[in-house]
Amino acid sequence: MIVCGDDGLAHRLAAELRGVYGEQVTLVVPPSGRRVRQPVVGRARAASAALLDRFVNAAANRTGTGGAEPAPAEQVVEAAEITEAVLGEAGADRAAALALVYDDDETNIRAALTARRLNPRLRLVLRLYNRRLGQHIEELLDQTAALAGGAGPGSAGLDASTTVLSDADTAAPALAATALVGTSKVVQTEGLVLRAVERQPPRPGEVADPGLCTLALLSATSNDPAGADGSEGSGEQGPRLLPDEAAVASATGRGTVVLEQVSYSGPSLSSGRGGVPPFASLFSRRLRWSLAGLVGCVLALAVALMVVTGEHPLYATYVTLLDLFGINDPAFHASTGRQVLQLLSGLVGLLLLPVLLAAVLEALGTFRSASALRKPPRGLGGHVVLLGLGKIGTRVLTRLRELHIPVVCVESDPEARGLATARRLRVPVVLGDVTQEGVLEAAKIHRAHALLALTSADTTNLEAALYARSVRPDLRVVLRLYDDDFATAVYRTLRAAHPFALTRSRSVSHLAAPAFAGAMMGRQILGAIPVERRVLLFAEVEVAGHPQLEGRTVGDAFRAGAWRVLALNTAPSGRRGDGENTEEDGAPASGLVWDLPSTYVLGSGDRVVLAATRRGLAELLGRRRRERTGT
Repeated sequence: MIVCGDDGLAHRLAAELRGVYGEQVTLVVPPSGRRVRQPVVGRARAASAALLDRFVNAAANRTGTGGAEPAPAEQVVEAAEITEAVLGEAGADRAAALALVYDDDETNIRAALTARRLNPRLRLVLRLYNRRLGQHIEELLDQTAALAGGAGPGSAGLDASTTVLSDADTAAPALAATALVGTSKVVQTEGLVLRAVERQPPRPGEVADPGLCTLALLSATSNDPAGADGSEGSGEQGPRLLPDEAAVASATGRGTVVLEQVSYSGPSLSSGRGGVPPFASLFSRRLRWSLAGLVGCVLALAVALMVVTGEHPLYATYVTLLDLFGINDPAFHASTGRQVLQLLSGLVGLLLLPVLLAAVLEALGTFRSASALRKPPRGLGGHVVLLGLGKIGTRVLTRLRELHIPVVCVESDPEARGLATARRLRVPVVLGDVTQEGVLEAAKIHRAHALLALTSADTTNLEAALYARSVRPDLRVVLRLYDDDFATAVYRTLRAAHPFALTRSRSVSHLAAPAFAGAMMGRQILGAIPVERRVLLFAEVEVAGHPQLEGRTVGDAFRAGAWRVLALNTAPSGRRGDGENTEEDGAPASGLVWDLPSTYVLGSGDRVVLAATRRGLAELLGRRRRERTGT
């Protein structure tokens, strides 16, 4: 496996492939002088050898093939840019898969075209932010591989496919859901929405709703302010992914994560998504009341004129309007009542002129500012304050607006990519450095429901969270932090200082790396949800070639702590984009059968959607790889 990148996702993906899947990895990174700060993945690397030994020995005991040597040490190639010579030095001509996870889309596309020309049999995984462009590139590279034939020595069984993923799309649902309900996660796939909801332990006498299935048991220390939030290696006290029925029944006093199914009817955005503002926003509330008062005065004068002169209501209204605009003849020889009404109509007309002028100027100003950034309204409350409108922040903002959640964004860069999205969605934005005094106050942090700190600087996110907690001790806070060790320390400290406020720390690379690693192994990852500080994957797998699934019933194929079959895919086979890259204008028709009986026998032609842990998916893929190579 070859991993090329210039940020923390590349290092974490390499550690994931080695420590979980036991693959030989070559890491291509920029020279030391240009390399960005590497995330702390030392714990995963230090424990990878022991984990891999236990995994290989367990697989050997089941298959009788004997032990295997751990994967060799990671090889590192330093290169300023990806050229054909660099790919040749990294061994792309004989590699099984290549991941291009640079932060720049153009760099990844250029390297992918070069790699496909060098080795048509190579499985490619690209990190692209642009969804539409990613779909076209995926089709182009797959077509190139098909025309090249993909034939050659050692090509048997290889999957020369192209998968385009986005770390922003993978992490955005988890971040948005954490800010809203704490631990509810959403995965969109096959025209359905799957929602994993955290539930507290049932009270005595209550019967818990199991939903579709129980995905995890939360850690026994989840109520402890100094708890480790489900860190790896926490044993029985930590979260248990994919527990069996006996474990769920015996786990008293522990919360659960239950999978729910919700019908999907397409994303719904607010009516203010377009560039034309609604009619009510053209005029201020005070101006609307002034116009209403003047209209009432005109009607009253028309009624009075009808009573005094006995004219028809329409004629009386017409004469009143003529008096109002000063274009009627003076009532010299009319009755006193008629003269008084004419004078009053003229007075109302004088009052009407400045109101009409103000309405015109205000409407023009509203249209002029429709393309400008909005400011937070005065009475706003219960909203989400979003810090940072980069790649991740923009995707999270879109998710929140799809749910009609009020958002106020804070961004220091006036040229940030997310400002165009905020302007299109008519979301209030505060331009300024969040570390400066008064910026969070301008975002109404004292009346906010949650704070999402998603900037690329750990210290900025931490400073904003600490200051927000000083204003609102019970504020819900979600931090995007770079290093796992630092995130764990921050999490424990904030929970200890504010035990009654919800705190979550998340790493984008930690959420995205399992999906990229699974795609490199040749499987379509539909989504990933975090369970405390662990990750549960949803993947689509062909039953053929997997002795753990083929010929077994759904109940027998379930392995606690490893994988569980959720649904049967009856749709025609073919390439599809991952669920997180579904276009916003709709979703495909669902071909999934979710209510599979436990006695259903999985055949060789079936395709199933399953939930799996990272090691469970590695065991499925690793076993199939060994069978192909004859080991």
